[in-house]
Amino acid sequence: MRYLLPLLLASAPLYADESWIVFPGGEGPGKGKHVVLVSGDEEYRSEEALPQLGKILSKHHGFKCTVLFALDKDGTINPTVSNIPGLEALESADLMIIATRFRKLPDEQMKFLADYIESGKPIVGLRTATHAFNGISGKYAKYNNNAGVKGYEGGFGRQVLGEKWVSHHGAHGSQSTRGILVKENAKHPILRGLKDGDIWGPSDVYGAAPPADSTLLVWGQVLVGMKPDDKALDSKKNDPMMPIAWTRMYKGEAGKEARIFCTTMGAATDLVAEGSRRLVVNATYWALGLEHAIPERAVVDVVGTYEPTPFGFGKFKKGLKPADYK
Repeated sequence: MRYLLPLLLASAPLYADESWIVFPGGEGPGKGKHVVLVSGDEEYRSEEALPQLGKILSKHHGFKCTVLFALDKDGTINPTVSNIPGLEALESADLMIIATRFRKLPDEQMKFLADYIESGKPIVGLRTATHAFNGISGKYAKYNNNAGVKGYEGGFGRQVLGEKWVSHHGAHGSQSTRGILVKENAKHPILRGLKDGDIWGPSDVYGAAPPADSTLLVWGQVLVGMKPDDKALDSKKNDPMMPIAWTRMYKGEAGKEARIFCTTMGAATDLVAEGSRRLVVNATYWALGLEHAIPERAVVDVVGTYEPTPFGFGKFKKGLKPADYK
């Protein structure tokens, strides 16, 4: 029995605390790299998407993944509250993947985020990360969506990721999104193993105009309906199309430049599409400077069961704790 216990611990997710989950790293290109995934949005089920993404990165690619959640006072997941325990994990992180929305976090939690953001380490932003924070006052107010702080206009979204909240470009809930590769950048390593139409999601295209220092990777084609094989909308909404994925660099207060990837895709239901998962997995490699190790077709198979809840306010599964996503 004394030999069995270490074996079980090595093969199962590790729980440093009941407030978060850790999937251990292993063999693969990601061995020795720590990815911290920060969930916390009311609408697009990041509390379901990020555990699955963490499992994929851990099992198939060897990354150690720590997944954090917005928690209520009783320890259950509640994506409507501004309380994300475990952000101190960012102190040992090699990459942060963030999918929060309008969080008004207390200073003691924002400190870990701000320290990471300004450290020169890479960031992958998903969907509502373009408007990750709001309502914060004091020393961290500059990170608010559309902040008017001189020299940091637009806040975290605009300054770091390259765009803040703008608009729903496609009709929300009735016009889904098909990814079309930007032709001149189709050889970018993040797009390895992808072609037009592989990236799809029921979430709609966001309005976005990343700054000139961005490298646009994927256009978002607005579809007439909510199925991946629906026709493109015959409308000015597709002429021109909005970008839904891009990269850029951000120089933080530490003076170091960080690799940044942002996609306005990333709802839990978007990750049902293999191509949408591959986009984020490839971006993880690239952000960490591992683009040479991106396979021609990265393994992104779902780990366990993945049947995400449809997006919408108030639709999250109540009463669950982080361990329920093990």
